[in-house]
Amino acid sequence: MSIEIKAPTFPESVADGTVATWYKQPGEACARDEHIVDIETDKVVLEVVAPADGVLKEVLKAEGDIVLSDEVLAIFESGATASAAPAEKAPVEKAPAAAPSAPSASAKESVQIKAPTFPESVADGTVAAWHKQPGEACARDEHIVDIETDKVVLEVVAPADGVIGDVLKAEGDTVLSDEVLANFLVGASGATVAPEAAAPAAATENDEDGVAGPAARKALAEAGLTVAQVKGTGKGGRITKEDVDAAVKAKPAAAPVAAKAAPAAVPALGADGRIEKRVPMTRLRATIAKRLVEAQQTAALLTTYNEVNMGPIMELRKKYKEEFIKAHNGTKLGFMSFFVKAATEALKRFPAVNASIDGNDMVYHGYQDIGVAVSTNRGLMVPVLRNTEAMGLADIESNIMDFALRGRDGKLGMDDMQGGTFTITNGGTFGSLMSTPIINPPQTAILGMHKIQDRPMAVNGQVVIQPMMYLALSYDHRMIDGKEAVQFLVTIKDLLEDPARLLLEI
Repeated sequence: MSIEIKAPTFPESVADGTVATWYKQPGEACARDEHIVDIETDKVVLEVVAPADGVLKEVLKAEGDIVLSDEVLAIFESGATASAAPAEKAPVEKAPAAAPSAPSASAKESVQIKAPTFPESVADGTVAAWHKQPGEACARDEHIVDIETDKVVLEVVAPADGVIGDVLKAEGDTVLSDEVLANFLVGASGATVAPEAAAPAAATENDEDGVAGPAARKALAEAGLTVAQVKGTGKGGRITKEDVDAAVKAKPAAAPVAAKAAPAAVPALGADGRIEKRVPMTRLRATIAKRLVEAQQTAALLTTYNEVNMGPIMELRKKYKEEFIKAHNGTKLGFMSFFVKAATEALKRFPAVNASIDGNDMVYHGYQDIGVAVSTNRGLMVPVLRNTEAMGLADIESNIMDFALRGRDGKLGMDDMQGGTFTITNGGTFGSLMSTPIINPPQTAILGMHKIQDRPMAVNGQVVIQPMMYLALSYDHRMIDGKEAVQFLVTIKDLLEDPARLLLEI
């Protein structure tokens, strides 16, 4: 029976995908659920598996083709067995060139390395860093360049084994969706490309008079070029003075990445003669700044404060610290999981704090998706914990640790940070005693945690030293009344000071 193999159903924020790699060719046998093709979107790589035991009959979308949600990729013959001679199909002939049986000095195919397909909410990107230079060999799927958008950093990988050719976009250049970044020589070898280029020089420099006239030779000497570096367009391939001039103009473009990156590290003198260093603001930081200013200008921001005795939580952590680690495969019990669980319970009781504003509409969410602010070397990111009402303390802690590690390595994707109904930020990790956090639109509230500090407190008429933390709740007064905001913050305080309330939901 013939079955259509289709692309996955993409979420609303993903317009289309690209066929990245076929792992099976027409005529090859496949087992049920065997991985047969990768579909790469601007966020993740999705795996498509065989629907049953059978044979891949016909491939309709080749590697590099753009596909829409649920579009047919191939025809699959269920229950069939592999034929002795696999059927040939033109669209997938790119794959054999990607993995030659032996290194080859000459490229078998030149392909274009393009920027990822950006979603509708992303207009363009910036070339952040080239990890490979022209002439360097690359393995298939090796990381070669980073494209920074105003949300995340996207990695572009090598399409096959080969060598980077001309780099068309240098670090710092702005690129559009699917714009060509560089040329790639499939099947070439970095170790053998250079000798091939040098061979003509050895053959021609001994007979320079035969390939370049007197004027051309003089121009070559003045430009510091050899005949091997200039392509002759004259009769019989002779080099003309115009060819030398063209080569001189093209020479700076041979290594655009290094030429553009170098000046950024050189300090300059300011107007008063003292050293200054001017560095362009990254797209991510510029977007953060824009959103924060927008929040202050469009929302009716107000902040209410309270304080919480962290003693009960600290005692609980100390008592069960080792048992928690053993029971949950090395996951450590931190403070953030308690705050997430307390905030989740409080959001259930005060739906307005969990809501968002969309134009003139107030949107009440029947779930709790809490963003946790993570500091990275590129700026503040807010990945989202989904459905925290269904998560335990260990789940929360392991997810936060995963966010922190991926944020440090630049691996957080757009889907990790989209959405969210509420945000928690912890300035206390850096020593902040008190702050006024700014909401993350279109959310209507954000909770700020701060430094735990021993302070004298009056307890039953006596002065007792207790570990106290100031809490700050910034909220949009258009959506949330002061009474609700204060009661929400008091609820979190009560739940943290008596953790049993979290278990009993009281």
